[in-house]
Amino acid sequence: MMNSSYDAVDETVCKDWRDEKYDAVFEQELRGLERRRAHTGCTVEDIEGLLESLYRLDGDNWIGRGQVQDIATSATIAAHERFIADWKTELRS
Repeated sequence: MMNSSYDAVDETVCKDWRDEKYDAVFEQELRGLERRRAHTGCTVEDIEGLLESLYRLDGDNWIGRGQVQDIATSATIAAHERFIADWKTELRS
């Protein structure tokens, strides 16, 4: 429950930094995956293996990562999912 106009502004500011963090991590991960693909000879299966590890990491929140790490983990997973989907689409073409 908001008590003042400051609370409403504060919620908007908080949402903005969360979105910015998510977008920054997502883009950074995509760039890293592109570099990995171009320079290491990894396969789509290799990236799928990384994604499986990320899913396990996401479920292992037993110590409470906090909001920033949760955002980073979500963005990292989303970037891997997008990268894999795009790569598989490219392979089918």
